[in-house]
Amino acid sequence: MVQIGYTMMTEQAGPRDLVEHVVRAEEAGFDFSVISDHYFPWLRAQGHSPYAWSVLGAAAQATSRIPLMTYVTCPTFRYHPAIVAQKAATVQLLSQGRFRLGLGSGENLNEHVVGGGWPSVDVRHERLEEAVEIIRALFAGGHVTRHGAHFDVESARLWDVPETPPPIGVAVSGEQSCRIAGHFADLVIAVEPKAGLLEAFDRHGGEGKPRVGQLPVCYDTDRDAAVKRAHAQFRWFGSGWKVNSELPHPDSFESATQFVTPDDVAGSIPCGEDPEAFVAAVRPYVDAGFTEVALVQIGGQEQEPFLDWSAKTLLPALRDAFG
Repeated sequence: MVQIGYTMMTEQAGPRDLVEHVVRAEEAGFDFSVISDHYFPWLRAQGHSPYAWSVLGAAAQATSRIPLMTYVTCPTFRYHPAIVAQKAATVQLLSQGRFRLGLGSGENLNEHVVGGGWPSVDVRHERLEEAVEIIRALFAGGHVTRHGAHFDVESARLWDVPETPPPIGVAVSGEQSCRIAGHFADLVIAVEPKAGLLEAFDRHGGEGKPRVGQLPVCYDTDRDAAVKRAHAQFRWFGSGWKVNSELPHPDSFESATQFVTPDDVAGSIPCGEDPEAFVAAVRPYVDAGFTEVALVQIGGQEQEPFLDWSAKTLLPALRDAFG
């Protein structure tokens, strides 16, 4: 059975709305939820970017069943890994064991704000690997002192440690990140339905571990309106991670996507109200071997109708198709 998740997209809704949306997603019957962790939206049209960890604390209290997960947090620039360990442990306690910590090597869009520069992808992966080791050591309890190539930790300890630490997921886009995920993670995260990524994850020790994908969708009873909204807010998505991780500002994404057409977007994102189009979009993830797929409904003001439709139509269609 493939689990179907709901995405709290911080780039397109304010903090109170995000909490209300995940409560409704729990009521609608989604199997899990994830939240993006951004400082900037991708495009100005999205219009939001509250602090994901405050939203998670509120969501943990407002919900009772639905699992929570960062998708994803970069633990190497804006945040020191020792602080990521502390807040992840806290959310695990608040949620009574429903939290998973999704980590990645980051995007310039969000991490440039602290003025540390944006190094090569090799260095970013070195930093991620070191950060995961620090976080795991702190989850284990006791004092941690470490002087590494990128991070120093001086006699740190988590004083509120959950009995079961949050499982750690690592986002992948190529062989290097798959190696880190296979060696150090409890699950793998990807935003493209590429079987090769999962095969590389397995080669490096990931066999049998969960694999979580993500898919943007745009429900609307007016398909033309859905296509227009998807183009306005999500045309950046098809640029690929090698581009998306490097651009520093929403205006950069505006320039990089100026020639993307609504037809281009509609060709890659299911739009409208035909559940079979959404099922067809999920199928490549299932065929590639993903065990979980989180949906992103495009448009902060269109979450409630999407959640109502999901409960009545979309989730039954997806479960009929995939388990």
